[in-house]
Amino acid sequence: MKAELGHSAKSVKKLSSLKTRLISSTLLLTLIFLPLVGVGLNDAFRKQIETAAESELNAYVYSILAVAEVEDMQLQMPEALLEDRFNLIQSGLYALIMFDDNGSKRDVKREEFDSPLGWQSNSLLGLDIPLTLPRPEAGGHSFRRQLFDGRDHLIYSFSAVFEQPDGYFPLTLHIIKDQRDMQRQIKVFRQELWTWLLLLMGFLALVQFSWLIWILRPLKSFETELAAIQGGTATQLSGSYPAELQSVSSQLNQLLATERNQRKRYRNALSDLAHSLKTPLAVIQSQSDLNSGLQEQISTIDNIISHQLSRAQSAAGLAWHLGTKVSPVVEKLRRSLAKIYADKVLSISVTIDDQAVFKGDEMDLTELLGNLLDNACKAARTQILLTVLSDDKKLDIVVEDDGDGITQSRADQLMQRGVRADSYDQGHGVGLAIVSDMVDSYGGEVVIGQSEKLGGARFMLSFKQS
Repeated sequence: MKAELGHSAKSVKKLSSLKTRLISSTLLLTLIFLPLVGVGLNDAFRKQIETAAESELNAYVYSILAVAEVEDMQLQMPEALLEDRFNLIQSGLYALIMFDDNGSKRDVKREEFDSPLGWQSNSLLGLDIPLTLPRPEAGGHSFRRQLFDGRDHLIYSFSAVFEQPDGYFPLTLHIIKDQRDMQRQIKVFRQELWTWLLLLMGFLALVQFSWLIWILRPLKSFETELAAIQGGTATQLSGSYPAELQSVSSQLNQLLATERNQRKRYRNALSDLAHSLKTPLAVIQSQSDLNSGLQEQISTIDNIISHQLSRAQSAAGLAWHLGTKVSPVVEKLRRSLAKIYADKVLSISVTIDDQAVFKGDEMDLTELLGNLLDNACKAARTQILLTVLSDDKKLDIVVEDDGDGITQSRADQLMQRGVRADSYDQGHGVGLAIVSDMVDSYGGEVVIGQSEKLGGARFMLSFKQS
């Protein structure tokens, strides 16, 4: 079920891509529009061929009627016609005239009739003549397909009435033409049409794809510059973009500059506050009548002020978008802690992604890791494990030790602001509320649990990377 949901989420993400939408719409337009054009052209060509065939057969009708004569109620036809195909046996073009036996007056409105053959062209010799054929009204015509000699043929029928002294002499002239030539023309046209349409579709797809790459290139550059800003290798967008993106680029640069200035003012205010407090504290410390307990508390306050002053001075120029490599900070802390806790003979194992980047200040990262590792060193017996994993979406920092561990109720207490650090036994507690607040300010999460590998406590910090 989870796999299906993951696949569905990926599909939705792909469909939300502007590039995917543009490519899909252009390909869909090409794959639908051009085939429809092909179908329309093929149908138009077929109808044009049929219209031309009907006109051709109609011309044959008038050419035959022009040489036909009726004398004494008898049809007289020449031995040969002007069109040679009527004279060649089984040439594919045939003519026949049908009427009643005695040629007497009859109902000329019947649509079909079975009548004796009055005359046939030489091309019909050796073929079975269909006696049931269309019979249009006098002066009218019919054009249709009909099976003849085992193949489809076009049949054009025209009814005429010759007026004679003894009455009317009605007859129907049928021109029959084999469809093979017409079907061959349609087939050749269809093959040529679809060959060129397929080539055109391929060419248009290539042109559209190239066009889309050109159109979307500014967006790709925009994305690359944003990634550089997130990675800490750039401080603003410097590319030249089209008018639609230029305003966005300018506003984003303005937002980044405003953020830098605000952070700088915050650091300066913190530095000014620390400086302003140090002088009164120095005066108080110089008093000779202070007891040792009060002197100790004043020294603690002075250390805190010095720490915050150092932090403000070290990180004054940094901003949220300037990434900090995690590996150098970890190595620096490991060397320092190895010296501080040299008497405990601790083994600090590190598994870290060299490309892992913390999207924040170096001093903030140092304070986060320093608090966690310092507490782990106090609680551990011999082993500490630090694991740092990262990808495009998330950064996970996990600190584990082989100490006594920590209960869930105690873990909840440790994250509460205002709880005194000295209310806990040797080990976890110092600075964890500060860690929780700092992680929360970066939109991250702190998870406290039990280490499956070492058996002690397990602290995991998770930060979103995008």
